[in-house]
Amino acid sequence: MNGLRVTESELRLGDRIKVGGNHFVLLGDEDQAQDRVELEDLDFSGQETLRVQYGDTRYHRTDRSPGELAPLSRVASDLDTMLRISNSINAVQDPVALQQVLLELIFEAVPADSGSVLLVGDHDDEFISGVHKIKEGSMGSMPRFSRTLVRQVLDEGVAVLSNDPQAGGKIEATESLIASRATSVLSVPLTVFGKTLGVIYLAGSNPEVRFDEDHLHLLTGIAGIATVALEHARYVDWLEGENRRLTEEVHLDHGMIGDGAEMQKVYQFIGKVGPTDATVAIRGESGTGKELVARALHSGSNRSDKPFVTINCGALAEGVVESELFGHESGAFTDARKLAKGKIEVADGGTLFLDEIGELSPRIQTRLLRVLQEREFERVGGTRPIRVDVRIITATNRDLEEAIKAGTFREDLFFRINVVSLTMPPLRERPEDIPVLADHFVRKHGARSGRVVHLSEPAQRRLASYAWPGNVRELEHAIERAVVMSSDDLIRPEDLPEAVIERGSPASEAGGYHDEIVRLKKKLILDAVAAANRRVTDAAKALDLHYLHRLISNLNLRSKIGNT
Repeated sequence: MNGLRVTESELRLGDRIKVGGNHFVLLGDEDQAQDRVELEDLDFSGQETLRVQYGDTRYHRTDRSPGELAPLSRVASDLDTMLRISNSINAVQDPVALQQVLLELIFEAVPADSGSVLLVGDHDDEFISGVHKIKEGSMGSMPRFSRTLVRQVLDEGVAVLSNDPQAGGKIEATESLIASRATSVLSVPLTVFGKTLGVIYLAGSNPEVRFDEDHLHLLTGIAGIATVALEHARYVDWLEGENRRLTEEVHLDHGMIGDGAEMQKVYQFIGKVGPTDATVAIRGESGTGKELVARALHSGSNRSDKPFVTINCGALAEGVVESELFGHESGAFTDARKLAKGKIEVADGGTLFLDEIGELSPRIQTRLLRVLQEREFERVGGTRPIRVDVRIITATNRDLEEAIKAGTFREDLFFRINVVSLTMPPLRERPEDIPVLADHFVRKHGARSGRVVHLSEPAQRRLASYAWPGNVRELEHAIERAVVMSSDDLIRPEDLPEAVIERGSPASEAGGYHDEIVRLKKKLILDAVAAANRRVTDAAKALDLHYLHRLISNLNLRSKIGNT
């Protein structure tokens, strides 16, 4: 980007991006585009060139005598400039903003038309960023500049000044050099603790204004001050990034919400089993967070930097599941136009999470058993065995022991996947976590809607009295709906799904509008069932309610009606 090899950089108007043989320029309105630096192999070894070792410059030597300094007025001016720059940049924490401020202040003291701060990465042959600026009011544009000169500054730690770089000497006035219109070039290293972070590069295009030795010494002194501030800003930026990353990892490790006794057991399980390579079977009803546990186990293992791959075995047809799991060779079936790796192969070195494993067909179970036993498989249509190192975590809401008795699940596979097992508690068994979960989902979906929303106390009590057969997933959907339906910043009972309201409120709240509606519903249903001689199907026809069975469950009427 802009002639520099970068791994990551923010785009700005006028940036030039080269990908392979393709060139792109980021434009808004055409008059907003700015010229950018292009790094080229130009030789700036003209007749008027001065090179000074970093430690020998005027403001870095400790053995100089007072007589070696420039005239007092120039020294005083330079010292004042360095003091102002020190005060200004030490107040800036953002690395990019710091570099921009630095260039603006340099322009006040050095007659440059343009300037750049180029930073290197872990390998000093790779530039990771560049901040470029044209002096306000200057008629010049951002010049192309010399890779050779920059390399010399970086490799030798020298400050380099060159006037008339296009005239005579060893260089040839190439077309690109002429286009740059640079008549003076000044570059100094950014060095701290014996490490060179990059360079400051200035260029002037006015042939009547030249850089002199005093400018070189001043810029080197400025670089000494700026490098410490820049390294500090970069370190703070890195620490903030690490903090965000670690925070995300903590949320991933414990993406489950709740501090009750049941969830504490889950956290302890994750902490104990996560660092191992043990095959884990996670059981529990739908919506209890089985995949979150699987991700936390992966995050806590030594495979955390490798892939975490998931596949829902119950969501795909048998043939599709087989291809998804094991991959296929080109021509293995009609639509197999090219080789495709399966999820097992993609997860090599990491973790494979098989959700709803109880839905696999016996044939796929047999193939999976081989993976668990021998750590190898063949792609569909292939004959060459492929070895893998993968940890397998499974999940199911089915009773696998009953499936074994029914002959639909292999017993030997069950023993292989059930090395360590965990049963996720349903939400009804952890009621103390409902308020915490509800508050989390209110904030989450309120933020998505750009609103600050709160739960009213009556709504909270309704949530606490509901059994949540769909568990945490159902609670989140209920809160999401309530956030959308609420007319202001307060969620009331009427904003909640009917199933939650129909459960009725605690006895202490009986008598309100919603409870009266529920009482009338119950009476209407019981009367209709009695009139139909306790036949619920006939009662549903009479009431024209196709969901009467569900309504009976929601209203807790099953014990009064029976299973007819």
